[in-house]
Amino acid sequence: MYFNSREITDKGQVDWLTVLMYVVFLILGWLSVYAASYDIENAVSWFDLSDRATMQLVWIGTSLMLAFALLKIDAGFYETYAFVFYLIGIFLLIVTYLVAPEINGSRSWLVLGPVRLQPAEFMKFIIALALAKVFSLYDFRLMQWKNLILTLSIILFPAFWVVLQSETGTALVYLSFLLVLYREGLPGGILFVLLAAIVYFVLGIKFSDTQVGLFSLGEFITLILIILFTAVLVRNYVKRKKDVFVILGMPASLFLIAFVVSLFGTTINWGFMALVALVSVVVYLLFLFFLYRKREYMYILVFVIGSFVFLESTEYVFNDVLQPHQRIRIEVALGMKQDLQGAGYHVGQSKIAIGSGGFSGKGFLNGTQTKLKYVPEQDTDFIFCTIGEEAGFVGSSIVLILYLCFILRLIYLAERQTTTFGRVYGYGVVSVFLFHLMINIGMVVGMMPVIGIPLPFFSYGGSSLWGFTLLLFIFLRLDKSRRKE
Repeated sequence: MYFNSREITDKGQVDWLTVLMYVVFLILGWLSVYAASYDIENAVSWFDLSDRATMQLVWIGTSLMLAFALLKIDAGFYETYAFVFYLIGIFLLIVTYLVAPEINGSRSWLVLGPVRLQPAEFMKFIIALALAKVFSLYDFRLMQWKNLILTLSIILFPAFWVVLQSETGTALVYLSFLLVLYREGLPGGILFVLLAAIVYFVLGIKFSDTQVGLFSLGEFITLILIILFTAVLVRNYVKRKKDVFVILGMPASLFLIAFVVSLFGTTINWGFMALVALVSVVVYLLFLFFLYRKREYMYILVFVIGSFVFLESTEYVFNDVLQPHQRIRIEVALGMKQDLQGAGYHVGQSKIAIGSGGFSGKGFLNGTQTKLKYVPEQDTDFIFCTIGEEAGFVGSSIVLILYLCFILRLIYLAERQTTTFGRVYGYGVVSVFLFHLMINIGMVVGMMPVIGIPLPFFSYGGSSLWGFTLLLFIFLRLDKSRRKE
């Protein structure tokens, strides 16, 4: 344990409101696990550790002890040994990949006798600490190339090892730390590019079966979207309205001429016309760059060309890079396939369970879908369907409102930090919890692909509960010490 003379002057108070919300989540989470794992016909002894509800009590008890211990450690310990934690975490990820047995198609669990630990869960708080340490270095500027590469490496290197363990969902959680970079100076244009890539991928895959001349319908729509995005970027970063009018006017004129020609019986290859329109925008951007020598035009030009290359690579990535089960999950999420007996079974049964709860729910332990085990993984990744069935719309809304208050409180705590280390770590905590909530709830109600990440404090499991507890209470300890800084 790390102590120093500054600890004597630490007069700050623990944010008990956040601690109270944490305890409420633990109680509601345990009740949900108990309801999801309850077997009407085969009652289990409270002392039987094979029962998930009993084992979850053990995890909750150890998590509370862990939380108490974390609050007693001096805040300087976390900053001093942040990089040491990171190296240990990377070492454990590599060891896990090399020696872990395959469990449910994943090699992400270290089996230590009766205990199974998932190092990838603990990397969430470790990455947050490492980012906070880097940002708190003297004269650190994110947008210097070496610093940007360093911060991205801190995020992407562990994500690479987690992907090798077939834990794609957890690896995606690490990408939520990009929100931290945005808070600390990452240009919004970079996040815009990432969001655009997601839109391109979804459109390119969802409407890939219908042809519009040279391209599929998805590619045709995306080409038009690239032109619109280009106009938005020019408007925001160059601020020349004339250029915006030209960028939008050239494609509009081409399509209008093509439409008029088609009225005389000429067949128009609309996909080819979209390509011509995009090429005309590229040529015009090159002309503007050489005319005004502004690098903003070159950045936008790179965006346009990169968007087209990415669009044309989506089909290859989808068909040849993603695993079959990943492709099916995406197709089900996008409504391209039903597959209610296969990949869509989880989501289908989950939606039935939530819908059957109605406005006020069926009551505690009265959920038929969950009691009859229709919903797979109903006490882990799909725990929210138990809440929806037994507590209904009212209970589900209360849980979501509690989570909203929790996230807003964390943002408030992050903003009131007096050090860069505390603020960056705080936003790392916010990013992880927000991503888990959005993806897990979206997955359960069928709005997101099934990628298998737990609902914080509700889903059964020791590694996830310990990981979330570490993530939260390290932040509360940093917040407690903020006044002495």
